[in-house]
Amino acid sequence: MTDVIRTADLVDTNDEDVRFCEMQWKSFGRRDGFHGEVVTIRTFEDNRLLRETLGGDGSGKVLVVDGGGSLRCALVGDQIAALAQSNGWKGLLINGAIRDSADIAGMDFCVMALGQAPKKSGKTGHGARGIPVRFGNVEFRTGDYLYADADGVLVADRPVHAG
Repeated sequence: MTDVIRTADLVDTNDEDVRFCEMQWKSFGRRDGFHGEVVTIRTFEDNRLLRETLGGDGSGKVLVVDGGGSLRCALVGDQIAALAQSNGWKGLLINGAIRDSADIAGMDFCVMALGQAPKKSGKTGHGARGIPVRFGNVEFRTGDYLYADADGVLVADRPVHAG
C-alpha cells in the first residue's frame, strides 16, 4: 500500500523520537501496515471492550490491545476486524491471538497479532480502556502515535512522519 510509512525509514530519520516494540508480529489482511493515534485497552481473554471501542469512530486511530500475550483464545475475529474497518480504524495491534485469519487475509485492512487460536474469547467486559499498557519493552499510551509494517512497530509521543 502506498500509504504505509516504512518503519525502517522512520528509524533512519527519527531514531531519537521513536521507541521500538521488541516483539515479532504476524500481519493479517491485505494492507502492509498502518499508522495513527493510539487508543489502548488492557484485557485478558475477553473481547467485549474491544467490540464496544471499535464500534465508535476510529478515524485516524489504531487500537493497541494488551491481551497478556495469551494464545489460548482469540481477541479478534473477522466480525470485529470488519467492524473496525467500517468505522475508520487504521489498524489493530493485538498482544494476543486472532481467529478467522483466512477471512481477515482477504480484507483491505491490517491486524497485527502474536498468532492465531480458533477458540472464542469471553464476553464479560473485563478490562480497561485508555490506560498505559506495556509489552515488548515499550509503553503505549492513548494519544501516542504508532507506526506498524512488516519490519515492526514504532511508537512516538507525536507524529514524526512528513506529510
